[in-house]
Amino acid sequence: MTNFIKIVRIRVQTKTGRWPGILTRETDYALRLLRGLSDGNWHTAGALAEQEMVPQAFAYKILKKLSKGGFAEVVRGADGGWRLTADLERSSLYDLMIAMEERCTINACMEPAFTCQWRERNGPCSVCQRLCIIQKNLEKELRAHSLASFFASEP
Repeated sequence: MTNFIKIVRIRVQTKTGRWPGILTRETDYALRLLRGLSDGNWHTAGALAEQEMVPQAFAYKILKKLSKGGFAEVVRGADGGWRLTADLERSSLYDLMIAMEERCTINACMEPAFTCQWRERNGPCSVCQRLCIIQKNLEKELRAHSLASFFASEP
């Protein structure tokens, strides 16, 4: 396990009692739905939601995003359902986060359209420069893990 993963695993409890995380609940549910689809068979959204313990209300919405992102396809009708279309060995956690329209940045100043008033007035920002290094490492780590590796029996 890399030092970066060890750091990410350390969590600080917030005042609300919830644990902050890098992945949204939607991406967590998407991972579960992909696990259900990883057998290559056709599945109904309801059966997948039940099998993977994803609330039915979210399952269809997430499956639509997975379809739009090229991870799954749907066939409508009585014999229809969802099935995996992506090669999970070649798809990364980063790819899934992008398909789920999740921000993969650690701070707003990492966004291309962000305007930093401090930087405009003072020039290069040492905080932003350090965050850029961390951001590159985060993206590298997220791209380094195939989705298939999440569903292997041994980590």
